Amino acid sequence: MSEIELQQLQERIDNGVRLAQRRLIERTIRENGDLVVEHNGEVVHIKAEQLEGLREEN
Repeated sequence: MSEIELQQLQERIDNGVRLAQRRLIERTIRENGDLVVEHNGEVVHIKAEQLEGLREEN
């Protein structure tokens, strides 16, 4: 693969990851659930209400 092809592939992967994150946030908000993530070695539960601000960022 050329450098340009690798860069295009990386961009597609990045876009797919962002789309998956956006869908996960939207689903969590819609279901009024918790998003469970790892942050600094700790498991953290984020309530749907706290995710409302992230909806616009993605």
